[in-house]
Amino acid sequence: MAINKDYVRPAIDLVSWDIEPTKEHTIAGRPKRGGGGRRRNRHNYGPRQRKDNDREDKVVEIEGTIKSVLAGTMFKVALPSGHEVLAHISGKMRKRFIRLVVGDRVKMEMSPYDTTKARIVFRIG
Repeated sequence: MAINKDYVRPAIDLVSWDIEPTKEHTIAGRPKRGGGGRRRNRHNYGPRQRKDNDREDKVVEIEGTIKSVLAGTMFKVALPSGHEVLAHISGKMRKRFIRLVVGDRVKMEMSPYDTTKARIVFRIG
C-alpha cells in the first residue's frame, strides 16, 4: 500500500460550533458533562424549616387536668368546659421521660377536625 504524500487532512472548524470551548466548559481537557452523584440537598444543613406556616393556626392549644391513666401512655383529660378528651404524650415528652400522674395540669394541642383526641405537649404541674 502506497502512502499519498499530497493528501492533507481537513482541519476542524471551531467557528462552526455553537459555543467555543473555554476553561469553564472543560474539565481536564474534556468537555463538561452533566450527571454526577446525589448533590441536591447540599445546602440544607441544620433543622428543617416548616413549609406550612399556617400549621400554628390549625392547632388549638388548651389546658386540662388528667383524670385517669390508661394503657400505652394514653390519658383521659378533663377540660375546664367539662368535656373529656383522650390524650397521648408527645414524642419529646416521651423522649425526656416526663412522668404524668392523676391531677397534673397539662397543656394540649388539639386538631379542630377531631376534638375528642389531643396531644399533651407540656406539664404545668
